[in-house]
Amino acid sequence: MIDEKLASPRSYEVRTYGCQMNVHDSERLSGSLEAAGYIRATEGQADVVVINTCAVRENADNKLYGNLGMLASVKKEHEGMQIAVGGCLAQKDQGVILEKAPWVDVVFGTHNMGSLPTLLERARHNEEAQLEILESLDVFPSTLPTRRESTHSAWVSISVGCNNTCTFCIVPTLRGKEKDRRPGEILAEVQAVVDDGATEVTLLGQNVNSYGVEFGDRQAFSKLLRATGSIEGLERVRFTSPHPAAFTDDVIDAMAETPNVMPQLHMPLQSGSDRILKAMRRSYRSTKFLGILERVRAQMPDAAITTDIIVGFPGETEEDFQDTLRVVEESRFASAYTFQYSIRPGTPAATMDDQIPKEVVQERFERLAALQDRISREENDKQIGRTLKVMVTAAEGRKQAETSRLSGRAEDSRLVHFNVPEGSAIPRPGDVVTVTVTEAAAFHLVADTVTGGQLDIRRTRAGDAWDRAEAASCGVPSAATAGDAAPRVSLGLPTIRVATTPIYDPSDSLR
Repeated sequence: MIDEKLASPRSYEVRTYGCQMNVHDSERLSGSLEAAGYIRATEGQADVVVINTCAVRENADNKLYGNLGMLASVKKEHEGMQIAVGGCLAQKDQGVILEKAPWVDVVFGTHNMGSLPTLLERARHNEEAQLEILESLDVFPSTLPTRRESTHSAWVSISVGCNNTCTFCIVPTLRGKEKDRRPGEILAEVQAVVDDGATEVTLLGQNVNSYGVEFGDRQAFSKLLRATGSIEGLERVRFTSPHPAAFTDDVIDAMAETPNVMPQLHMPLQSGSDRILKAMRRSYRSTKFLGILERVRAQMPDAAITTDIIVGFPGETEEDFQDTLRVVEESRFASAYTFQYSIRPGTPAATMDDQIPKEVVQERFERLAALQDRISREENDKQIGRTLKVMVTAAEGRKQAETSRLSGRAEDSRLVHFNVPEGSAIPRPGDVVTVTVTEAAAFHLVADTVTGGQLDIRRTRAGDAWDRAEAASCGVPSAATAGDAAPRVSLGLPTIRVATTPIYDPSDSLR
């Protein structure tokens, strides 16, 4: 008789730490597992837990081994459970993971994500851990199956790897040199996700605006942005993350002149000190950076610009930090992801003299966060009274749970919470509501419709795709599809936040 446990599909869970590239990689991992017959765990402990790691900051190590420690006891109680670790930290540490956590079954790197199902099966069959780390891509990740986490929004990789040599960054070592996809392949994938119901696409690359370097076209990225404008049904196009040194005016022109490219830009500053930028090997200076922002706003006055900043880079003086504060004040960022510098072994900065004491870094970080919080609030205050088109998301932010409001992203990517007046129809994720901003805070906007009013809803193909997905998951049409204004029923399927700015843990010295 066939063992029931062996005959039934094994369930999986993917835990993601890091940036959008990690999130998109996790969609590939999920797709590969489901193509191999695994099913997404919706309740209880998954048979396979995959941890997709980041290696940008020291806290990533602590988070990984803390999670693995907790999973060790879970695995003892769950017969046949497997644990797999992949991503950047796995690529960096390789055998170290199995030394520190010998209960891990599979370790794989950034270049062989598609091997995960095979490695899991090999580990079961051989009853021993499998370690497979490749030094270069076996296949481009976009050729792998994908389980998208959002029906209305999709990531599309246009390149992987990076040719820059920033002294604080280990990503080029772990992801390799830049590899560009051909434009036709990218546009075909965009068309495919649009055909599947998505109305928003975010183009991804470690250095997205250097796209084309591999096949010698310096204007390839701006051409790609314009080409997306011809894709019928694609309403919103975003991209991340560009590098200031390679950001050219043809890209600004393409953003301004292509209707579905959104007025939003994530432009990493890292430091406002020219001396520190040089030490970081960031091949631009603060004047050039500010000039880019000026030209963007000249063509797109309402563009929301966000950034990344590192505090406490080796050798940073108070004068250097004051330069950063000055550039932040002048830049008027909508928001900023600020990091306390942490040593990453294998990077040039790790062995630099004048490492800054933790207490100094913390104090500077708090000053920078206070400044950016004030600026973010002031910039959001300017939105009060404006009418915005907001694409509804499935769930986003604590404000939604606290107030029973729904949430979504404006065209400039600002997070907007809005109410649904009694008697009004209820929008679905992917639908677009037109609302007027009534309140502002540093990290979100509120747009409440007066009691008795009707929410202005444009039902979309993306909303239809959400309904189809929900019906497929529970076997019945949704209330919204049936014209019922009653609240939707959710099965509580695991989801991740789909955003257009980097996704990091806000609890570890990050704003």
